[in-house]
Amino acid sequence: MRDAMRRTSGALQRWITPGVRYHQDVFVDMLDHYAPRGGAWLELGCGHQLLPPWHAHREREMVGRAARVVGLDYDIDSLRRHETIRERLRADIGAMPFPAETFDLVTANMVVEHVERPDLLFAEVARVLRPRGVFLFHTPNARNYQVRIAGMVPEGLKPLLAGLVEGRRSEDVFPTFYRANDDTSVRRFAAGAGLEIDRLDHISTYPGLGLVPPLALVELLWIRLLERPSLTTYRHNLVCALRKPARA
Repeated sequence: MRDAMRRTSGALQRWITPGVRYHQDVFVDMLDHYAPRGGAWLELGCGHQLLPPWHAHREREMVGRAARVVGLDYDIDSLRRHETIRERLRADIGAMPFPAETFDLVTANMVVEHVERPDLLFAEVARVLRPRGVFLFHTPNARNYQVRIAGMVPEGLKPLLAGLVEGRRSEDVFPTFYRANDDTSVRRFAAGAGLEIDRLDHISTYPGLGLVPPLALVELLWIRLLERPSLTTYRHNLVCALRKPARA
């Protein structure tokens, strides 16, 4: 039954919003563009994998072409289960144990929404980036309806819903704050840390209610509406590339 509902929702998606891609696929393409060849890369909140399982080959390829890749997370169990990155550290992303100007790229995939003090995070990222280095992150857009609805759900219910809707395990669900999760706040925190906007893309994704085709139909019609340029800032996710300026 579950597979049948997914197939029905998939057919609706291809018919109503044929140009919309899954948000993680969009991020992977952006990461492939910025991932250093021979440089140093720091992944924040690396967890037990960098990318979704269907991108395992691209994950290994991108990690393999960098001279150094470091994974940083505070959850020790996730770090132990991680297989792609060899150099892994347990540390607070607001106080990173690295010298200044260590990395060419810092990335965070669905992490920024969990940060209580984005000002500290952005400042630390700017500190450890080399001149012309990039902070690339992917995060939900606080102006989107899904985030607004999620904000009404009690924290105790979120692991259950994440398991039902997204197939995530309860230990992979963390508290959210959404304090650097719209274009205005991203620009503010970037400017405060001395970072420049290289790209700030609002992207749509597949419906969150794909297991319920009648509801997915309504959601898909709304997603199609979000493709209008006037509604760009209400799309599901942000993919942002912030660059550290070159030395004067």
